[in-house]
Amino acid sequence: MKTRITELLGIELPIVQGGMQWVGRAEMAAAVSNAGGLGMLTGLTQPTPAALREEIQRTRRLTDKPFGVNLTILPSVNPPPYAEYVEAIIDSGVKVVETAGNSPTAFIARFKQHGVRILHKCTSVRHALSAERNGVDVVSIDGFECAGHPGEDDVGGLVLIPLAARALTIPVIASGGIADGRGLAAALALGAEGINMGTRFCATVEAPIHPAIKQALVGASERETNLIFRTLHNSGRVLKTPVSDEVVGIERRPGGCEFKDIQHLVAGHKGRTALETGDLQAGLVWAGQVVGLIDDIPTCAQLLQRMVEECRQSLRLATSYQVSEEYAHVPG
Repeated sequence: MKTRITELLGIELPIVQGGMQWVGRAEMAAAVSNAGGLGMLTGLTQPTPAALREEIQRTRRLTDKPFGVNLTILPSVNPPPYAEYVEAIIDSGVKVVETAGNSPTAFIARFKQHGVRILHKCTSVRHALSAERNGVDVVSIDGFECAGHPGEDDVGGLVLIPLAARALTIPVIASGGIADGRGLAAALALGAEGINMGTRFCATVEAPIHPAIKQALVGASERETNLIFRTLHNSGRVLKTPVSDEVVGIERRPGGCEFKDIQHLVAGHKGRTALETGDLQAGLVWAGQVVGLIDDIPTCAQLLQRMVEECRQSLRLATSYQVSEEYAHVPG
């Protein structure tokens, strides 16, 4: 399955693991890379740049395949030392970085100086075009179905992916709503040259989260996610749980909502506790609508092998359909 993505990143399959907070650890990244995709460490899951260096080395002990590091850049009163994380990535010899959140413009030249490929996540074509102008190598376009922050335009992947593929000259990775080979085939047909999966990789044997959370993902339907932070214009998609239900309820109160009203429910350390203990009432669990397509917990190798075969079958089926002579010569 060769595309510009596999050639650019030096991987066998055009499948990239999303950089998921608290989940993108060495075990997860190495398992995806060993299966032929691109595993991704989450930089800010590690508390310090020094800890990230150690996690990169730990990943190298688990795989000799390429892997990347996610660096999500967010506005903050007390921001983490992003420049030091950048140096940790460069000094450790990592050749792929996934950026998200704010524009990575301040760090692009530094990464390029050391031959690091930059994948930037966007939720709109206008932001994707800006990222291309700024020099990123790949855009990962997130449809409204995705986990995490889908932006405020509410455009689904079926529209957003071909729009991005048409507008950009650099390769596009489709993200959001993909869990199997049919989704991979659809993304390729829409013009993407690879896919990004987050929620699906959470429901694998190697994902470093509690089995109860994995089972919750398996048991959820496509209708069991919540959109939070809508009233704060920072929409986020999470699994429907007692915690996220309470957040939505507070946001819908007459008179509006301020962040301080829900801060006690959405704190990041509480989400980590939920993932590690399996307690769905401990904090948020970020997940996309793709949970409706998840019905088992395979290893990463089993998942990717199955996806490739499903993709090939889907593409063969699609190309087997014949156009009626009645319509073969209709203009347009």
